Amino acid sequence: MKMKLTTLALGAMMAAGPVMADLVFPSLSYRTGPYAAGGIPFADGYADYFTLLNERDGGIGGEMTKLVECETGYNTEKGVECYESTKGQGALVYQPLSTGITYQLIPKVTADNIPMHTMGYGRTSAANGEVFSNVFNYPANYWNGASGVVNYLLESNGGDLKGKTIALVFHNSAYGKEPIRTLEELATKHGFNLTTLPVDHPGQEQKSQWLQIRRERPDFVVMWGWGVMNQVAIQEAANIRFPMENFIGVWWSGAEHDVLSAGAKADGYKAVTFHNVGRDFPVFDDIQKYVVDTGKAAGAGDQIGNVLYNRGMYAAMLAAEAAKTAQGIHGTADITPAMMRDGMEALVIDEAKMAGLGMPNFGPAFNVSCENHGGPGLVGVTQWDAESKTWSLISDFAETDGEVIGSLIDADSSAYASENGIEPGCK
Repeated sequence: MKMKLTTLALGAMMAAGPVMADLVFPSLSYRTGPYAAGGIPFADGYADYFTLLNERDGGIGGEMTKLVECETGYNTEKGVECYESTKGQGALVYQPLSTGITYQLIPKVTADNIPMHTMGYGRTSAANGEVFSNVFNYPANYWNGASGVVNYLLESNGGDLKGKTIALVFHNSAYGKEPIRTLEELATKHGFNLTTLPVDHPGQEQKSQWLQIRRERPDFVVMWGWGVMNQVAIQEAANIRFPMENFIGVWWSGAEHDVLSAGAKADGYKAVTFHNVGRDFPVFDDIQKYVVDTGKAAGAGDQIGNVLYNRGMYAAMLAAEAAKTAQGIHGTADITPAMMRDGMEALVIDEAKMAGLGMPNFGPAFNVSCENHGGPGLVGVTQWDAESKTWSLISDFAETDGEVIGSLIDADSSAYASENGIEPGCK
């Protein structure tokens, strides 16, 4: 009798509880550790968009979404553990938010036939979908970022960088080393000199690098930083009076918390980007109404419009649109990870779609294909206004050097295929 009552009670609890979500989106977040200041707003933006879809639209295609968050601390070993502990829950796509974790997960997601999206980070040559069948890095990658920086400097200097010196201050990790090959190729092509200055994790000690910059006086400084490294670099640049207008970072070095501590001295600092900035988009009104005002926000709701919150929200939007595409391809709302991969490979993002989602001109239009998992690689430039404490997009999303980048992608992906016994081709 006791067992029967327990069974009935459990059944009643299940009936009264929420229906289990069918569309599972893991969030490999880092809300702790030295990089939490960047990880938190991204994770909040990612979570809030899926909450918006549930609250406003009833999910995706009639299926509710479920976010499964796992804390990595930006640690590669923990990231792999998060993957192994969540993949059996029906995870549709992984966004590891770490180049180190990405490299470890590439063979795993391929073997498990689960897609992975490394938006603006990870292994750049994964843009070759004929080799990296389950990895996507649209709409832009690190080599696009490096080329975007050089193109902007060319445009700002009459198309001529011959004899100029660019110093690359980079996080001494797989992430920070990603742009070096591209910048070396572009230095040869355009005749500028490249100096590389590594900064060890977590990046608080940079005195020697900036003393070298003060001594050698490069024309431009490019930064590939993350976390506290960015804040320290911008403060050190201010300390030696390096002109901020000649200091430009990658998109992971261009958020509010990177520049605020330097106050007025950070005015004019720039960063490349693959998405727009600010809060002036209708989608944020919906997030405020359906998510923040109802107490369902992942955070305090005060990050909306900030660079990394926007990026997390953008990543979630791209995942949701790929899920819709997969539902259409396979004629079912209850998609599998393999179906999600197909949706990502057939994804089309155009301005009409972005406008319909309340995100007009939020990012570049692009199509994904088997041959190209990386999108068009269009890159814009943002600039910090210290007085108003806002970032502004100061250029259109422009093409990067496809010839140089394409050659590097072909070489690197071919080497990977050879090393791993992969026969390139489309499914």
